[in-house]
Amino acid sequence: MQGFLSRLKALIRKETRQMLRDRSNLAVGLALPLALILLFGYGLSFDVKNAPIAVVQEDHSVIARNAIAGLQGSPYLAPIWVGDMPTAEQKMRAGEFDAIVRVPIDFSRRFSNGQAQIQLILNGGDSSTASAIEGYVAGALATYAQHQVDRSGNKISNSGGITIVQRMWFNEASNSSWYLVPGLIALVMTLIGAFLTSLLIAREWERGTFESLFVTPVRPFELMLAKLAPYIVVGAIDLGMCLLAAHFLFEVPMRGSLLVVVLASMLYLGVSLLLGLLISGRTRNQFEASQLALLVSFMPAMMLSGLVFDVRNMPTAVQVVSQILPATHFMGLIKTLFLAGNDWSTIVEKSLILVLYIVVLGVATTRTLRKKLD
Repeated sequence: MQGFLSRLKALIRKETRQMLRDRSNLAVGLALPLALILLFGYGLSFDVKNAPIAVVQEDHSVIARNAIAGLQGSPYLAPIWVGDMPTAEQKMRAGEFDAIVRVPIDFSRRFSNGQAQIQLILNGGDSSTASAIEGYVAGALATYAQHQVDRSGNKISNSGGITIVQRMWFNEASNSSWYLVPGLIALVMTLIGAFLTSLLIAREWERGTFESLFVTPVRPFELMLAKLAPYIVVGAIDLGMCLLAAHFLFEVPMRGSLLVVVLASMLYLGVSLLLGLLISGRTRNQFEASQLALLVSFMPAMMLSGLVFDVRNMPTAVQVVSQILPATHFMGLIKTLFLAGNDWSTIVEKSLILVLYIVVLGVATTRTLRKKLD
């Protein structure tokens, strides 16, 4: 035991010095996660704000003006009044408007009969934006109708409308940052873990320094722990930056236990580190290792884990592939902890899966670090 600890201490000291001398690795490990936090938190958003819409008001009555008054003053819509439909259609084809709201000339007459209609034409080039605008416009127009019902004292409008009381769980602010920022932790852990450690063994093979370990009593398991130790510290620093940014910059609620969030994140960091080290030991070439790490870890974590796209909407074959990825399980776990709270069935299930990945990858990695040249 004494020999194990002394060898491990010497190896960790050596790996730490080597990491600190490599300025590029430190830049990737510390500066790039900070850039990702700012980019995803501020630059990437699924929210629609100040969407330009054309308003063609053919009926200039007081009722018509009041009906569309709710379109103004909304942070989501930027209405612009246009004189006629041909002009509005031409400008929407040119990309100047995302939608057209047309108030027909007989709106006020039909409104008194409970049969009023307003035409909404949406630019379907971006379906998510079109759906959001449809909801905002419908909500703004429904406000006036509800006011009229309240003023008349009737519980049901002339058109027999039904009032829907909506309530959104887990993201009551309907803010995409609440959805993206927790997933960013998985992305940062993947980047730091898989990409940086994928270069470690490959670099030593290229420089010819790995063979010098063959004449030492160092064992593969000890070497693996020493390689991982400095980057666990870097990953912990990055995790701290992510948590601080989530709380102070983006005001994302953390409804689960902070301790569980940290422990789950460190488990996933271990998975990513071991995956990168396994790739490095297999390829023995820095260029191949870095490209392979991006292909099998970072890109799948970005596209297939549920960070951007809902896994349930993917084809069955892609869903099966996504369930093989450790990032998919961690993504579901971290979002549950942030937005829903301590769902212990999910925590235990996903944590056990991550532990299984650590065991499998750890055994595979030690086999790649055996003292042999072939």
